[in-house]
Amino acid sequence: MKLRQNLEAAFIVAAVVANFASYAMASAQAPDVVRAAPAAVVANTAVNPNVPTVVIKAHRLSAVEKAALN
Repeated sequence: MKLRQNLEAAFIVAAVVANFASYAMASAQAPDVVRAAPAAVVANTAVNPNVPTVVIKAHRLSAVEKAALN
């Protein structure tokens, strides 16, 4: 019973700390570099035509073909 009470107290303390931490992090702004990174990645792949592209062409298996594989 004592172990259960200690674990309950540890859970409540962790929940309170996580709650305050979430409010503290919500008020902080994200760095500009993180917001600009996806646009830079998309722009680099659109500019560079030498990026290898994989195209997969295949037909769907019919029910008979699926049954034959099993």
